[in-house]
Amino acid sequence: MPMSPEVIANPKSERVRRVAGLDRPQQRRKSGRFLVEGPQSVRELVRYRPDAVVDCYAQVEGLEGFSSPTVASIVDAALRRKLYVHRVTAEVMHKMSTDSQGIVAVASMETMRFAAPCLAGAGEVRDGGASPLVAAFWQVRDPGNAGTVIRAADAAGCRAVVFIDDCVDRFNPKVVRSTAGSLFHVPVLTMGTDEFFAWSTSASVAVIAADVYGTPQVRPESLVDVIRDDTDSLIATAHGKTSSNAGPAGTAVLFGNEARGLPQEVLRRVSRIVSIPIYGKAESLNLATSSAVMLYALAMARS
Repeated sequence: MPMSPEVIANPKSERVRRVAGLDRPQQRRKSGRFLVEGPQSVRELVRYRPDAVVDCYAQVEGLEGFSSPTVASIVDAALRRKLYVHRVTAEVMHKMSTDSQGIVAVASMETMRFAAPCLAGAGEVRDGGASPLVAAFWQVRDPGNAGTVIRAADAAGCRAVVFIDDCVDRFNPKVVRSTAGSLFHVPVLTMGTDEFFAWSTSASVAVIAADVYGTPQVRPESLVDVIRDDTDSLIATAHGKTSSNAGPAGTAVLFGNEARGLPQEVLRRVSRIVSIPIYGKAESLNLATSSAVMLYALAMARS
């Protein structure tokens, strides 16, 4: 699949209009494709999910060169993987995306869809006795937040990310940009609320809710105490005092909507409720910060 010999120069062409239209949900649903913008995101797409790439578009300057050495290196990587690459003018690139920094790609949504993660299998699942983490988000609505929490979950080594109930489209261009390529490192799934709890039960996954207030029956535990429990459990396992196969196959940490948190009917279905201690005068942390703190704290305790 060589590079297209022609440089696309007409910003009004049908191909350019189709790519530019992927910023609209209806166009993404109709075509089954989504837009990936910028060198970092396109590089990670090409590197980790070349199977999802439909086309790459790289901006050229003058007669020969690309708009930057970074873009040229991504084009080389795409061609080595036998992906379609099209050269375009600066005007065409601007029509496709105002956030491109010289390169965009079109990817298949169907290829990026995942089944519910299977966490069973002792050798693969437990590294030194630690069960894997899944990050779950209920009704996250802000695209920037959604991308940031995917990036945090990826950095914390989560096995998967689950968007539950009425969440922002994970293929929204702002979500894709905000993940900084993490969308292509970790499976991101969508589930209904009942579907999520049915999966967690069938997969023996313990669900921890991140919540400040808890319920009238169950008050939140401090994250500090939960970390201590996890650390003590791993130390005991390392010294042969408990079975490495004991306990759940994994842990899902469930975060709520940015403004409303988690409703009582959801909190009543979880295994534990955990809150992050506040040492200053701030009332709370926002979703992006709290997810990064909690996922990283749990991941470090389990390492």
